[in-house]
Amino acid sequence: MFKKILVAEDLDSISIAVIQALEELNVPVIDHVKYCDDGLNKVKKAIMDNEPYDLLITDLSFKKDHRKTILNGGEELIEAVNEVQPKIKKIVFSIEDKSYRIKSLFYDLGISAYVSKGRNSIVELKKAIEGTFRNEEKILSSDLSFNFNEKSLFEIESYDISILKLLSQGYILDNISNEFKATSITPNGTSSIEKRINKLKIYFKANNNVHLIAIAKDFGLI
Repeated sequence: MFKKILVAEDLDSISIAVIQALEELNVPVIDHVKYCDDGLNKVKKAIMDNEPYDLLITDLSFKKDHRKTILNGGEELIEAVNEVQPKIKKIVFSIEDKSYRIKSLFYDLGISAYVSKGRNSIVELKKAIEGTFRNEEKILSSDLSFNFNEKSLFEIESYDISILKLLSQGYILDNISNEFKATSITPNGTSSIEKRINKLKIYFKANNNVHLIAIAKDFGLI
């Protein structure tokens, strides 16, 4: 079993349950943080002390409070940790259920397991930890069912996501074009962007931009 695990979770009731589960698995060293910034700092310090963590378990969403933070969520934490310790095992424990977002965690951030919070989530988490220790990949809790080989959503590129996000914020073609030019995103001409929006409407079978945004939100794209 893993020797040293870091848990990033801001709700006491959940972190207590997770830590208890890890104790039942006889994990010798269990550390817990409520802020993603603290999580990254602990990972860095553990590396400096030559006692790195074997596994990171993190939620995706963290409530904002009076404290100013740099990393505001689990995805940002994982991305930052990957920079300093790429080979660390990672498990996400969250209520998120959008297949696109979950798939992106596996493909883009290299997590080993995803467990959704629910009635039997601690049991599922323990199974995921054991499976991750055995080097199993793409571990999902039993209440999640989708096909990893289905690539349709992965045909959507970051360029498309940028357009959808700006549309959802009320940007019109000229505004999107100017924004893309300011951030060096190409193609940034209004004609190219309009063609891409029309392509997205066809892809998602959307009647108009409002419908397109609603569908994109349902898929967890924005």
